[in-house]
Amino acid sequence: MLAEAQEARGSAGAAAWRVGVTRLVLTDFRNYREVRLTLGTEPMVLTGPNGAGKTNLLEALSFLAPGRGLRGAKLTDIDRRTGSECDPRDSGWAVAAVVATRQGALRVGTGRDRTVSERREVRIDGEAVRGQGALGERLGVVWLTPPMDRLFLEGPGGRRRFLDRLVLGLDPAHASRATAYGQALRERSHLLRDGPADLAWLAALEEVMAEQGVALAAGRRDTVQRLDRACAEAEGPFPRARLTLVGAVEGWLEEMPALAAEGRFAAALAANRETDGQAGGASIGPHRSDLAVSLAEKGIAAEFASTGEQKALLIAILLAHATLQQAMRGEPPLLLLDEVAAHLDSCRRAALFEALVRLNSQAWLTGTDAALFAPLRYHAQHLSVREGTLSPTPL
Repeated sequence: MLAEAQEARGSAGAAAWRVGVTRLVLTDFRNYREVRLTLGTEPMVLTGPNGAGKTNLLEALSFLAPGRGLRGAKLTDIDRRTGSECDPRDSGWAVAAVVATRQGALRVGTGRDRTVSERREVRIDGEAVRGQGALGERLGVVWLTPPMDRLFLEGPGGRRRFLDRLVLGLDPAHASRATAYGQALRERSHLLRDGPADLAWLAALEEVMAEQGVALAAGRRDTVQRLDRACAEAEGPFPRARLTLVGAVEGWLEEMPALAAEGRFAAALAANRETDGQAGGASIGPHRSDLAVSLAEKGIAAEFASTGEQKALLIAILLAHATLQQAMRGEPPLLLLDEVAAHLDSCRRAALFEALVRLNSQAWLTGTDAALFAPLRYHAQHLSVREGTLSPTPL
């Protein structure tokens, strides 16, 4: 089946290309002093024991997207360490990559700014860029990690971050809206907490929150609706996911135009100043929204599904998103799948591998047991990871 999937992908005229990292250089990144890889665009399988550095490689790739990477780590925590001490060179860390895209080769360089410890420098095609949003405009990157196995069981914050990553893949401007909204929210909270507040400045911040917050909610709402339809149309052994966005602002957008929703949001913020000042933050807004997911066939919420079903739901959503991004932006995202084979039965593992071979984008997969990836033996690149060193995996 995998050979047929690869043949089908290669025979399609539009599928003669793949998005994929063809060159990767890491410097002083986590447990890697230096890594230099020249790659094809086929899927990449990384195997080795726990703690060897497999996830660190995926984290490095996640910095090809805006944000703090798949761990959400402080930038200084990523610096290479020897034992308990920082490397005496204290050079910060750096990731450089050449990525094949449909538009041609994309060169990205990024790393910690040594002059401002928690600021990330970004270069695209050799030119410094002011904001990380430019990365999202050129390349989509999404990931699944073991901590996300509890996405449906824990609070809504993780689900919002997961959704925002998916929105960013379809709408690169989402990052700037989220940044503007978050900054206005924090400044308003400081004014209310420290008081007495400058009422004119407070009203101006609430106008920004209303404008950017409604745009943020609208972007999420559009993505969720598109993903819900894509999941409903998907075929195969993965469960069909039903997705719904839950939140006050999102509810207003069901009832009224965006401009009217902005006015209602601004009025609500003004009315809640006293209680928001006492509680900190804001009691209403897209920063409190949630993504509700259920299994279509069983009609049950994802949190009540088995561990295996929850993992399969996440994979189904990611595969639907990759298909959707290709349709909307012309190419799918890079997929970073850490320990993805865990909790999947052999049927679903085979279906996932077939889907990844068909996809016009490189997927990076990790695992401790190389035998689980045997179906990909001749359809992927394979590296063994041992204590921060990489070597070809014997086939």
